[in-house]
Amino acid sequence: MKPKKQPVSGTYEWADRSLNIDLGCENGCLYCYARASGVRHGRGTDREAWRRTVPRHDTTPRFGRRRGVTMYPTQHDICPSNLERSQAALESLLAPGNRVLIVSKPRLACIQPLLIALRPHQDRVLFRFTIGSVSDPVLGLWEPFAPSSGERLTCLRLAFGHGYATSVSMEPMLDTHEERIAATVRSVRPYVTDSIWLGKANHLIRRLKANGEWQGRIPEAAHALLDSQRDERIHALYERFEGDPLIRWKDSIKQVVGLDRPTEPGLDR
Repeated sequence: MKPKKQPVSGTYEWADRSLNIDLGCENGCLYCYARASGVRHGRGTDREAWRRTVPRHDTTPRFGRRRGVTMYPTQHDICPSNLERSQAALESLLAPGNRVLIVSKPRLACIQPLLIALRPHQDRVLFRFTIGSVSDPVLGLWEPFAPSSGERLTCLRLAFGHGYATSVSMEPMLDTHEERIAATVRSVRPYVTDSIWLGKANHLIRRLKANGEWQGRIPEAAHALLDSQRDERIHALYERFEGDPLIRWKDSIKQVVGLDRPTEPGLDR
């Protein structure tokens, strides 16, 4: 008897594989899973050390034809410091005919040139921008060096206006009230062609502590956020958006509301 396959989660919900060219990330997000993982590999918990990114490769990786979708990046972001290398890696990945999911807390200085450079491959690119809230104070608390909500929304509108497939990730949802979550959905909806993903703040306390961020007002804010995502509130959120053709649910919510969980990577996208 074959063992039962386990449901996929994380990046494998969206893609068959991932590509990263840097260690570290300039955004300095307090809850960063990659930073918490980096602690286990000796990179320390200091935020500024993590923000000093280190290239993984001396040269641009070269790719052949790949099955399914490759997600870029998953453990850092596309920033001015790696824009040229990111563009080269994406063009190398797309040249053989591969499909790519680009996930970013987008910076206008990076997205504008990419929209032009990747135009020959436009039909195989999906931009998914992470916008966990449209409140800048909320973003500033959890993602202190990432772009503002206005800049992210401008990037989304630009990608949509250039004819690219567009999507938004609201994982983690950073607002503590359902109406504010709904406000973010309303703000991004006109410029989304593919999907809006809602997801919980996964392993929040564990990651904050690993990242050395469990101090000041963060413990109180973290408990408030987790309280807002307890099961009964997730059920209410699901009932609100159930049947909405743009809304998709990450594994953290599927487990709560009882939705089927894929066991093969890249099926949700």
